[in-house]
Amino acid sequence: MKRTLILATVVLLVVAYFGLGLDRYLTLAAVQDRLVDFEALRQASPIATALGFFSLYVLATALSLPGAVILTLAAGALFGLAGGTLIVSFASSLGATLAFLASRYLLRDSVQARFGDRLKAINDGMTKDGALYLFTLRLIPVFPFFLVNLLMGLTPIRTDTYYWVSQLGMLAGTLVYVNAGTQLAQLSSLSGILSPGVLMSFVLLGVFPMIAKAALGFLQRRRVYARWQRPKTFDRNLVVIGAGAAGLVTSYIAAAVKAKVTLIEAHKMGGDCLNFGCVPSKALIKSAKLATQMRRADHYGLEAATPAFSFRQVMARVHQVISEIAHHDSVERYTGLGVEVLQGRARIVDPWTVEVTLNDGGTQRLTTRSIVIAAGARPFVPPLPGLDDVGYVTSDTLWDEFAQMDAPPARLVVLGGGPIGCELAQSFARLGSQVTQVEMAPRIMIREDQEVSDLARDSLQRDGVAVLTAHKALRCEREGDRKFIVVEHQGQEKRIEFDALLCAVGRVARLQGYGLEELGIPTQRTVVVNEYLETLYPNIFAAGDVAGPFQFTHTAGHQAWYAAVNALFGSFKKFKVDYSVIPWATFIEPEVARVGLNEQDAKEKNIPYEVTKYGIDDLDRAIADGSAHGFVKVLTVPGKDRILGVTILGEHAGDLLAEFVLAMKHGLGLNKILGTIHTYPTLAEANKYAAGEWKRAHAPQRVLAWLGRYHAWRRG
Repeated sequence: MKRTLILATVVLLVVAYFGLGLDRYLTLAAVQDRLVDFEALRQASPIATALGFFSLYVLATALSLPGAVILTLAAGALFGLAGGTLIVSFASSLGATLAFLASRYLLRDSVQARFGDRLKAINDGMTKDGALYLFTLRLIPVFPFFLVNLLMGLTPIRTDTYYWVSQLGMLAGTLVYVNAGTQLAQLSSLSGILSPGVLMSFVLLGVFPMIAKAALGFLQRRRVYARWQRPKTFDRNLVVIGAGAAGLVTSYIAAAVKAKVTLIEAHKMGGDCLNFGCVPSKALIKSAKLATQMRRADHYGLEAATPAFSFRQVMARVHQVISEIAHHDSVERYTGLGVEVLQGRARIVDPWTVEVTLNDGGTQRLTTRSIVIAAGARPFVPPLPGLDDVGYVTSDTLWDEFAQMDAPPARLVVLGGGPIGCELAQSFARLGSQVTQVEMAPRIMIREDQEVSDLARDSLQRDGVAVLTAHKALRCEREGDRKFIVVEHQGQEKRIEFDALLCAVGRVARLQGYGLEELGIPTQRTVVVNEYLETLYPNIFAAGDVAGPFQFTHTAGHQAWYAAVNALFGSFKKFKVDYSVIPWATFIEPEVARVGLNEQDAKEKNIPYEVTKYGIDDLDRAIADGSAHGFVKVLTVPGKDRILGVTILGEHAGDLLAEFVLAMKHGLGLNKILGTIHTYPTLAEANKYAAGEWKRAHAPQRVLAWLGRYHAWRRG
């Protein structure tokens, strides 16, 4: 109601201004004709005239009425250079702020709600450098100030900042116009005020803040590097620490553009994903899935069977899979690509020097123009009393710890209800372990929507996992050879006996051991980087899990491009990392895959959305495959087909998601997906049918009703 009243008042005043012909009084000729009358009025009542003029100027500016230039000239003619500048400076800033506040109150919430995801980069930029952007715009009068007021009201810039920057930024232009107004009688047109020379001066003034920012950046870099002696020459263009996904891609890109690059790895090439994470877990998941399919063979018209297997052979296959993929990330391959690979531990001695303690003995020092830290992350081990006494494995160590076991652990406790914990809990349950999953949060997979968490829990429980949510692990205990974990639920303690304990409660960045402390590079949960992946030192970058904010192999590779290009070519052009479309998947059965917003995200961010849902139980191929469960859920802008986010639960959900990732990345809506031919019968048709559900929900009912009448008429 208040918004409607304010908007109606503004519209009424603007209509009255033009309807009553008041605009004819704010022309150069009209003011010149009445200059003597204005002067007489000012001499008779100087204070009242000044206050009246001030109020008129505020009103005109607040309503964005044309004629502010004429009023500024009149201020110079009536009150002189000093008095006119004083009045116009405060009146214009106050009026601009009122227009800014009106725009913010009337429009910002709806604009941010509708375009919030697209405006995120602008909002972040305004939060960081809004004063600088505004100051630049105020210094260049070729930008219409009423547009500046309107658009700035839609951003998160503070009101007090907006006021004082506007007053300071508009001062130069105010002086020019007020000074011209002191010679108002001699002016023949407004074009004489802003000659090409004056306009160029304003442009140079507008560029000045950018130059000042660059100079401040230069001084800041000098201060950061002040205590270090920069080498005169460099051995390398780039040194990369860590041969996981981020390090491998970074070094590959550097070699591809003919830079001299050295990649340093202390342990295994390929990093965590190849050796401990994605690859071995997916190999284990496949074996466990096949065992379940054998047990449920009667669903396909075959005789169900209890799979007989050696767990040792299952683990041997896991290691065989690692071995077969390892050549993709091998020293030999990367050497062939032009990357120098050193196996040893790296320590950054100064911003341009890396010391390598080689695995085969000796040390080597390298000077380099740039450094990329891609040290990855490690499993987080909670500080549970008694944990070391009972022993435990992590997602990194279980592959070697369990490799020589003939059978999986009889009783396995999995700490953690995130993706890693869920994948491993289901796999070991399918291979015969009695699995208890302990999660402190009220549900597993807490980042997903409630219905996804519920379906995931049901799936794990069907496979025999005892899922204990809202259970907090307190301590571990040992009684002879027996091992227990004590958990708390609703104020009651419970002891759970186990043979093996798997910690899967998340991963933490590797921040120690390679010189960050000595260089004073800030760290929090990760290495602190800016939007270009630069650390405190502009020539030292971080990428992948060690930099965050995501801990996925594919985002590590994504960041690697920015790290490599900014490290090698940042002197000419730097690129901000684009996190606008990030997909991920959890490979339980059924798989859960997501990109963009889900419903709980949208609600937390107050982003309006519509939900379109297609049940995969209706899909021909899924029915034929015996995998007719799950759904495709698409969030769109209300009334439009623009995709805000997609969640898919079902067979091969991670593969199905790629079409939506592509659509979101390139701004394609559901109509485009609906208009694309999908092979029949495939699971990918689920995406098209989801788009069809959206189309049916937005069918033009009135048009269809008229078409029905038309066809009835045609039938006679």
